[in-house]
Amino acid sequence: MKTIFVKPKDVVRKWYVLDAEGVPMGRVAVKAANLARGKHKACYVPHQEIGDFVIIINAEKAIMTGNKETGKLYYNYSGFPGGMKVETYKGILAKKPTYPMEKAVRGMLPHGALGNKLFANVKIYAGAEHPHAAQNPEKLEI
Repeated sequence: MKTIFVKPKDVVRKWYVLDAEGVPMGRVAVKAANLARGKHKACYVPHQEIGDFVIIINAEKAIMTGNKETGKLYYNYSGFPGGMKVETYKGILAKKPTYPMEKAVRGMLPHGALGNKLFANVKIYAGAEHPHAAQNPEKLEI
């Protein structure tokens, strides 16, 4: 039996919209990462970019279960002594509402050049509006 490799230019790539309002952040991130990788397609192979485009709206309205809203910490280190900055989930959400969702999706994609390409296909917006209406995205339930 021959192995079939699909060329990335021959793959039909669709656009999907995920509404994160009232849904746990991890569930949205898993769904977005799987769609971006193309794991839902029959021609999936882990080393190719054959996934679809994903639009996440209402990213700031995704919920955190348990006491992660106050207990989860985000670290940023400049590389210099005394350069460690620690921020809570609520603090980050007030400054940059899409950052926690970006970090969650990014962590579920491969680390390296392929992951960077795949993450470029994920668009995250804090509100309900997005500029990709021309692509006729399909709305998915989470």
